[in-house]
Amino acid sequence: MTADSTPALVKQADADTDGPAPAAPPAARGPRARNTKAYLTYVAGKIFGAAVSLFAVLVTSFFLFRLIPSDPVKQMTGGRPVSAEQLESLRRQLGLDQPMWQQFTSYVGDALTGDFGTSFQYHAPVIDKITEALPATLLLTGTAYVLYSALGIWLGTRTAWRNGSKSDRFNTALALTLYSVPSFWLGLLLIIVFSVGIGPIPGMFPTGGLESGNESGFAYVLDVAHHMVLPVITLVAVGYAQTLLVMRSSLLDEMGSDYLTTARAKGLRDDTVRRRHAVPNAMLPTFTLMFVNLGHVVAGQILVETVFSWPGLGGLFYQGLSVPDLPLVQALFFLFATAVILANTLADLLYPLLDPRVGR
Repeated sequence: MTADSTPALVKQADADTDGPAPAAPPAARGPRARNTKAYLTYVAGKIFGAAVSLFAVLVTSFFLFRLIPSDPVKQMTGGRPVSAEQLESLRRQLGLDQPMWQQFTSYVGDALTGDFGTSFQYHAPVIDKITEALPATLLLTGTAYVLYSALGIWLGTRTAWRNGSKSDRFNTALALTLYSVPSFWLGLLLIIVFSVGIGPIPGMFPTGGLESGNESGFAYVLDVAHHMVLPVITLVAVGYAQTLLVMRSSLLDEMGSDYLTTARAKGLRDDTVRRRHAVPNAMLPTFTLMFVNLGHVVAGQILVETVFSWPGLGGLFYQGLSVPDLPLVQALFFLFATAVILANTLADLLYPLLDPRVGR
């Protein structure tokens, strides 16, 4: 017999004996599913906003520097007498004889493929000049970033927790003063006092540059560190002041919260309450500030690098503006803005992981 002759009631009995079939895992429902969907929507919105901002920066970088009242071709001739035919030939070589719309479409198309053209003054690919100057900027601003972030968080925590004390008043007044001082002015002041020397203070540090040029090995490392002292102090003085003020303000807002009172009522030491409860919650605004400053690590500090003749991206940008070297300044402007936009976007994406109220 090929057909199944087992009675239907027997089949049903066997099924009841074996027990119910395993149920499929339930689909995600409730608050968790809603939170996940809300977070993905939040992420998509932030990424889309970043993409729009990057394209707007790309467009702005093209038109902005063409408003500078200077002719790149005449600047490149160095004031030497040049015929109109020679000027026209040079404009043709640089692509400046094309209509503005054609220059724009060529620039956008090349930039989207990573080609930012050839520098007018260096006669080299722009990307090569950026790659050459980037390590010096990362060394200077990266070192300063680590120092002023750690110092600002530590002092901001101590001053807020001892609100109203003499150390709080002194550190807050000093931070407000340094935060109000232009970085280039502070750099010039440090050069006058500690490089040139004034009164009984002798000149102890170089006036600028990355190296002396005649050292090697460990002596070269010490030489570079010696050149970094004054520019790093300048960047740390301004950066730590901002971090301290934000951290202090955030912690003061947290100090009156009920959960800190509850923690103390449970018998926790004051140091433990500050370290385990107050500081982590107060770190949220400081966390955002740190990511904003992280973008400036790549962007560099144009004025500080210029004052100290530091061979980084900031100094390269300043030199490009003097011509103006359009391909160079356009690429650097786009790079600086991109670093800040990406750092802000990364902070926005990570912020909901620290504060569940965001992105829900």
